[in-house]
Amino acid sequence: MKENPIKKFFNGIIKFFDKIIIIPITKLILKITKNFDKSSKDFEKILSKSNNLLFISLALAVITFIVIDQKIIYYSESSAEVLSNQPVNAIYNEEAYVVEGLPETVDITLIGNTANLYIAKQSGTNEVTVDLTGLKAGTHKVEFKYNQGISSVDYKVNPSYATVIIYNKVSLATTMSIDTLNKDKLDDKLIIDNIDVADDTVVVKGAEKQISKVATVKALVDINNLPNQEVGTTTLKDVPLKAYDDKGNVVDVELVPSKIDADVTISSPTKELPIKVIPVGDVAFGKAISNIEMSESKAIVYGTSSSLEGMNYLPVEVDVSDLAENTEFKLEIAKPVGIKSMSINNITVKITLDSVADKDINNVVIESRNLSSDYRVSALSSEDSSVDVNIKGVQSVIDTITSDNITAYIDLNGYTEGEYEVDVNVEGSDVRVQYASKTKKVKVKITKK
Repeated sequence: MKENPIKKFFNGIIKFFDKIIIIPITKLILKITKNFDKSSKDFEKILSKSNNLLFISLALAVITFIVIDQKIIYYSESSAEVLSNQPVNAIYNEEAYVVEGLPETVDITLIGNTANLYIAKQSGTNEVTVDLTGLKAGTHKVEFKYNQGISSVDYKVNPSYATVIIYNKVSLATTMSIDTLNKDKLDDKLIIDNIDVADDTVVVKGAEKQISKVATVKALVDINNLPNQEVGTTTLKDVPLKAYDDKGNVVDVELVPSKIDADVTISSPTKELPIKVIPVGDVAFGKAISNIEMSESKAIVYGTSSSLEGMNYLPVEVDVSDLAENTEFKLEIAKPVGIKSMSINNITVKITLDSVADKDINNVVIESRNLSSDYRVSALSSEDSSVDVNIKGVQSVIDTITSDNITAYIDLNGYTEGEYEVDVNVEGSDVRVQYASKTKKVKVKITKK
């Protein structure tokens, strides 16, 4: 038959006391009695009785238990537990006031026995509050209250008090701007064409001294938050708003709304441009460029629509200073301003040389550039209206050059009414040819329209 669990439990206790207390005490007493003479025989008879010995052992066990138990109670009642960084709940009219100087968190020290401390920590009713109800604008000393879960645990809040300043809340309506973050994370072939929001008006709320610091409010559109990067319009949810001062520092104010939705339009403007190799410097004496060969003649470029609109070719400069023989160059194509990506980034250019020849092109008409629209210009004489141009190059090349291939011009940027002697500039369509005006300066008259 299976032994009763309760009976088994008490038998275990008896065996424990018998082994740990009764047997050792009995041995100790027997050893002591051997050292006494016959006058102690009466005391020995008393101790030799098993019932008397049992009572004595039991009494000693009870005394030992009480002493130990009292020590445990003492240490239990002296236990403490610290709850760090407990959030503070401030009770006040948030629509009417702004509070400054209130810590976001405090520490709570709980004091009590272990069991009660455990229950207190597990309780879901723990809360630190500060009641500002009824306080007006000004400076106040306020006390933190801890709503402990059980009353048998003492507590101490650190800090217990705080000095706060209460301000009347004011508001100001302003217009937000859009700031794009992580633009470099966008694919090089794509651009942000437009970012549109339903309403760009935002209300700034806070203490008057804080609102006066606000220089701008920005909606921070982060490219990393786009669900995909492809041509079209994507709605980006919960774009945060931030207020900044004139130095770019964040100002702690309330913004209504604090987040918005933004429609981000992505496009990919492209244009195919010819590549134009531009020699820089003069080749060796007696030589001229007869031919320029390129491994690539065109490239597809990606950039903003406004940048692409004004581009007619991709310039690639090659230094031919003192070049005396046919040479092959490997050149990198520099990205013009506004261009994000190109289908090719470098080309191979072969320059072929031949003997130089020259000839004059007569009566190339002079045109003006960069003159304000409020003025007109005229030459002071017929000799000042055109120039002769000397060109140098390989004979087979210069034979094809006419005045239609040459432009002579004067730069009148910043000029006003008056008579001036200005420099003549010359350029031509064929980069293999060198152009030089035989007349260096001409006289012109500028008048108002």
